[in-house]
Amino acid sequence: FIGRLASGDLGRSIRTGGDIRQELIENFAPTIELSIAALLIALAVGLPAGILAALRRRTPIEYGTMIGSLVGISMPVFWIGLMLIYWLGARAAWFPLSGTASAGLDIPARTHFYTIDGLLTGDFTVFGDVLWHLVLPAITLSTITMAIVSRMARSSMLEVLGSDYLVTARAKGLSARTVVLRHALKNALIPVVTVIGLQLGALLSGAVLTETVFGRVGVGRYVLNAITARDYPVVQATVIVVALFVVVISLVVDLVYAILDPRIRYA
Repeated sequence: FIGRLASGDLGRSIRTGGDIRQELIENFAPTIELSIAALLIALAVGLPAGILAALRRRTPIEYGTMIGSLVGISMPVFWIGLMLIYWLGARAAWFPLSGTASAGLDIPARTHFYTIDGLLTGDFTVFGDVLWHLVLPAITLSTITMAIVSRMARSSMLEVLGSDYLVTARAKGLSARTVVLRHALKNALIPVVTVIGLQLGALLSGAVLTETVFGRVGVGRYVLNAITARDYPVVQATVIVVALFVVVISLVVDLVYAILDPRIRYA
């Protein structure tokens, strides 16, 4: 097995009889797409909310952020998904209830990333349909990460704002905007980067429930079906690929450290 693995041969599926490597490529790409979309939403909302909560101590902004993050961490992913489907899908009819794209759409699988493949068709109606199907699953998957990022950003920013060098910067007459954006923010992001790296692995595991609830194609449903069918080669190969992915993400996080903090240097 190790010899075949070194050459990229992950074996064949007992359930489908297909090449596991090809099946993983087809199913892993939509999961990465969903995880990236969820991470972008989490950062776009959680990071500003946490920083703003640190800058507005003992105000409704801080209290609202802390309560919202606590609720977000406490709610199960599948329940969030079901509530979004019911309220925004079934009741309001703003978003599709399930699937990766509308039935009948012809999307050539060039990259297996549905948004990219939809864009490559040159038809923005197809791209918009794929993107619209991605919104609710991405929001569902992002909720816990968003809550964790906002709490970490707040605590990290509070710690940095109390540092001596920021007190000196204020004493020199620098504006509050300059102190925060040029001096505090960069240092406050270092612990957040660690959380982001750890959360990428959590997003992959959370994708199992999210893809099941929304009926999306992805490695989550793929490995869940394999476990149900006792397709051990697929389970084994998926675990190896996900583990390698997490290792690569950890390496990238270490490299980002050196960019954010010049004191960190790697030989």
